[in-house]
Amino acid sequence: MAQKKFKGRVVAGGNIVAEALVTKQGMNTLATFQKSALKNAKQIIGSDQNNPDLYGKNLTGKILCLPTTIGSTTGGMVIQTVCSMGTNPSAFLFSQPIDTLAASGIILAKVWENSPIIAIDSLGDDFLNSVKTGDILQIDEDGTVVINS
Repeated sequence: MAQKKFKGRVVAGGNIVAEALVTKQGMNTLATFQKSALKNAKQIIGSDQNNPDLYGKNLTGKILCLPTTIGSTTGGMVIQTVCSMGTNPSAFLFSQPIDTLAASGIILAKVWENSPIIAIDSLGDDFLNSVKTGDILQIDEDGTVVINS
């Protein structure tokens, strides 16, 4: 099994081993999470038709690997909401520096909801080009991400 290691900046720390779900484009948080959140669904199924990497896929418990999030100011609130419902992805791994809206939602979920959500940013373009959907990732508290493919 091939392994690659990357080190990013810890935004919300934690340790986990889980499956990667990758998108190379910015994720519209509201469009992706909204339908499942409004239905109070037990799992978040990607509902943004403009993001074929995530559309129709189960995001709950996965490690989302993405460059950034995009969309309106509701983005942070939507992340906090799915965390409060316990249906959130287990982690967000950003190739770029985290945007302020995603950061606010993740940090509020961690503090207010006691969510185990993890966020690491600034992993770089090589990370996003190396990781594939279905890879098993190990995230360590210090921001190290190991891709097992």
